[in-house]
Amino acid sequence: MFFNVEVTGKVHWIGTNDRRKHRFENLWPLPFGISYNSYVIADQKTALVDTIEMGTDGSYLGRLESILEGRDLDYLIINHMEPDHSGEIATILRRFPQVTIVGNNKTFNILKNYFGELPKNLLEVKDGDQLDLGYHKLRFYMTPWVHWPETMMTYDQTEKILFSGDAFGTFGTLDGGILDRDTKFDYYENEMRRYYSNIVGKYGNMVQKALAKLEGVSIQTICSLHGPVWQENVSKVVGLYDKWSKCETENALVVIYASMYGNGAHMADYIANVTSRSGVRDIRVYDVSKTHISYLISEIWRCRGVMLGSCAYNTELFPLTEQLCTEILHYGVKDRLLGIFGSCSWNGGGVRNLRQFAEKSGWELVCEPVEMLGCADEEKYAACDTLAKTMARKLLNK
Repeated sequence: MFFNVEVTGKVHWIGTNDRRKHRFENLWPLPFGISYNSYVIADQKTALVDTIEMGTDGSYLGRLESILEGRDLDYLIINHMEPDHSGEIATILRRFPQVTIVGNNKTFNILKNYFGELPKNLLEVKDGDQLDLGYHKLRFYMTPWVHWPETMMTYDQTEKILFSGDAFGTFGTLDGGILDRDTKFDYYENEMRRYYSNIVGKYGNMVQKALAKLEGVSIQTICSLHGPVWQENVSKVVGLYDKWSKCETENALVVIYASMYGNGAHMADYIANVTSRSGVRDIRVYDVSKTHISYLISEIWRCRGVMLGSCAYNTELFPLTEQLCTEILHYGVKDRLLGIFGSCSWNGGGVRNLRQFAEKSGWELVCEPVEMLGCADEEKYAACDTLAKTMARKLLNK
């Protein structure tokens, strides 16, 4: 018996869970795994919407055939060509050589790069084009750079289902509940933000354009390529994407430090404590050497206040802090309150380079950075008090 889930009516989920892979795109840790989602519409005409990563489910073809019940597959709709969603295209073409592949011009360019030559039956669609499956009427929306140049979304006008590609996706496997009504949204929210900030976040302006294009479209179900099928939480996930793509934040503080011998760690804890006693209740402190950068980026996406601390390392920034700063600039994160601190033994370098990051990022420097020579004492900590209290006043709008 094959494991498929009815989304609604003639629409079925035939995705899979990947609990073996350690890192998504060989970069992002997957402590809770990840799902790859694929969907079948079994109407007068049949359509498969995206595939899954090759080799993650040996029963994928059998599951598709169990839904088709001996019928041919008429269309393969490709919303996104990334290999975790196009990995089984060759399998589908071997089994259904007559299938018509539906995509846009950029889809076919990438498809040719992967296959060397294009399959025979292609249907190129443009913004607003429609495809009639019988009961189900599909409309296509081009959403380039959410998050590849060819990405598009397919909207089922009949059932009001948005097949959204990677948009509205999340890290984490589907542990029993495929539809969001059968699981808890809170379980996914942090991993959804980590997914957005690291995978899609750079293209916030393009996300805004996609949301504007979908404005006024009645959406009752979102079928993303990762994570649950959203039905009860459609407005919530769309609202989060709107918020994150505008770089809107919470009045929270994240403190990220680098410390080789403990002085910077003591400063980070002291600053967090003073900020807390000054009224800020949502504070997170991370050692850049122990926490993967994807979690740090996710917290920076969430928090309005960011404290960066670095010891000097060969008269420069600590290497992992330098990597973090480079990634922040790469993602184009805007409108944060920035505090800078650090320690050194003789000449410095950490704080000096964090000042340069402040200039490049355009973030508001809340006050003069604090650099501690040697070990801490009461006089040296006085500057940390000023830094923490100033950050607290600005976060609390006092």
